[in-house]
Parts: sequence; C-alpha cells; structure tokens
Amino acid sequence: MLDFLLEPLSFGFIRNSMVMIVLLGVLCSITGSFLIVQRMVFFGEVIAHAVLPGLAIAFYVGIDLFIGAFISGMLSSLIIAWIQSQSRVKVDVAMSLVFSGFLALGILLISVLQSRIDLHSFLFGDILGITVNDLWRTFFITISVLIFVKLFYPHLLFYTFNPLGAQAIGLPVQWINLGLVSVTTLAIIASMQAVGVLLVVSLLVGPAITAYLLVKELHQMIILGAILGGISGILGIYISYYLNAPSGAAIVLVVTVLFLFAFLFSPKEGVLTRPQFFSKPNRLIRHLVKIKK
Repeated sequence: MLDFLLEPLSFGFIRNSMVMIVLLGVLCSITGSFLIVQRMVFFGEVIAHAVLPGLAIAFYVGIDLFIGAFISGMLSSLIIAWIQSQSRVKVDVAMSLVFSGFLALGILLISVLQSRIDLHSFLFGDILGITVNDLWRTFFITISVLIFVKLFYPHLLFYTFNPLGAQAIGLPVQWINLGLVSVTTLAIIASMQAVGVLLVVSLLVGPAITAYLLVKELHQMIILGAILGGISGILGIYISYYLNAPSGAAIVLVVTVLFLFAFLFSPKEGVLTRPQFFSKPNRLIRHLVKIKK
C-alpha cells in the first residue's frame, strides 16, 4: 500500500502537479463560493472562453500568455457590465452574447494570425506539464487572493448577500465588484492550465457546491471547499497515473463523485437522508402504482 502511494511521488512533475492542484483547490474554493452565492456561475464559463482572443494576441506579439488572457478576461467582464448598465438587457443575456462573441473572435484571430496555440491543451489542460515558474505564479496569486478576502471579508460578505444594501450604506460596490471579477479571472486562468477551458467551471464550482451542501456559513464553505478541492485533485492525479487517463478529466470526475455523495448522503441536505424520503412514498412511486392499476 505504501509503495502504491509513494511510487507516483518519485516523479518531479507529479509532485509539482499535486502542489499546483492544492493551490488551485484553495483559489477555486474562494472564488467559486462567491460565484455560487451570487448565482453567477455562468460568469465563470464566460471568462473561461473569453480569454482565447487574449491568448492568440499574446502569442502573436510574444508576451506572456497569462497577461493576454487576464486582459481579455477583464475586458469581457467590463463589456458585460457596460451593456447591463447602458440598456435594458439582462446580465445573463449580456454574458451569453459576450461568451459567443469573444470565442468567435479568438478562433478568428488564431486563424488570421496563424497562431500555434495548442488548442488541445487549451480545451483539456495539462497539469502534468506545469513548470516551477507556473507554481510560483499560482502561489503568489493564491496568497494575494487570500489577503484580499481576509482584509475585506466583512464588506465582501455584505455585498455578496445584499448588494443594494451595501450601496445604500456607502460601500464602494463598484470597486468590490471589480475585485471579485479580478479574483475570478485569475482563478480561472490559473485553473485552465490544470483542466482546460471545457472543465474549468467544474473545478471552480464543484468543491464549493459540495461544501455548500455540508455547511451553513460562507467561511466554512470556503475552507471545506478548499480541502475537498485539494483531495479531489490529488485523487484525480493518482487515478490519472495508474489508469493512464487524462489528468484533467480524472480530477473533475472525482469532484463530481464527491458532489454526488454529498447530494445523496449529506446529513441535512442529502436526498437519501431526509426523514420524509422513508416516511412516505415519493410522487414518482405513487404515480407508477396508479399507472399499474
């Protein structure tokens, strides 16, 4: 059993990937918790796709891809806010428009600029290919986000649950929102390297929503989500190593399984642990009995 656990750790890239996924577990838990409470999960999907034009331009110009992705992601969020504030268009419609527009622009730029971006890595991630520089960058991003949340947690909490009330008492809601958008963009860009754009929202939301079913307070949700995210990532890497499977898909699969366990067996929120589940037949069973008769 000990050899089973230690064998993957003999490889440096496996150790790097495990450190990275623990950092991402903390980072995604923080941002994902705020997105879930604000009912803005689709915003994460928009940012994940909106970074493609920035990647294409950064690759063509020869600058750091991370910078291009961040600028593109922030620009998309500002456009969404501008459309919402200057028209009757609802935020979900604005996000859908920006989502498709930025994705199409990214694909066009890749073709026109003849960019050699690895679309497979962009779509599915490559956590086993991270470098030490990637680790340090993610570490500093995670520490910065933790400091930001620690310093402004009361304001963030109030704004998250009552944005109109926060504005009424004079809190700088625009700056708070910009801070949350920046944090979300950084978390998504860092996570894309691990699981890719197609799976990034699962890593962003999965551990946090699992924690949501198990605890009541937002700070508890963040802490438990970080733990679950780290555990999911490490288990996913082990599965990837021994089954020779894609690491990003394995990580997200573990995240999904943990959510299903919480969904079914959570002490207070679980479907199978509710008293009424056993005290009386559910509607589906009654309906089937009527059909049979």
